[in-house]
Amino acid sequence: MGKLVRDKIPDIIRKDGRISRVITLTDEDYRTALSLKLQEEVDDLLAADGSGAVLEEAADILEVLSAIFVEHGATLDSIIEVARRKRGQRGGFEMRIWLESADTTQEPTNR
Repeated sequence: MGKLVRDKIPDIIRKDGRISRVITLTDEDYRTALSLKLQEEVDDLLAADGSGAVLEEAADILEVLSAIFVEHGATLDSIIEVARRKRGQRGGFEMRIWLESADTTQEPTNR
């Protein structure tokens, strides 16, 4: 069953009268576990039904992303700034554009 859990989960398990067995991960194992946790949370988001559930899962994803940021010496604010810059350069998704293709050939020119 092993998986990365939030810091207070062992206490919650204990208060429920159960016993949890935990270990502290190495840096490398922690980074791997964060990647797996992110995938788990994305899957949960995609399966979520209703706005409330979507927001709960999005919050879980943000928590995992925040931990990943810290592992790479970044903060949420620095990531938001990078996102803001990229939005200025490449735009966002408000226009709902679906790219069907991007051909490598150019239209013939009249000579």
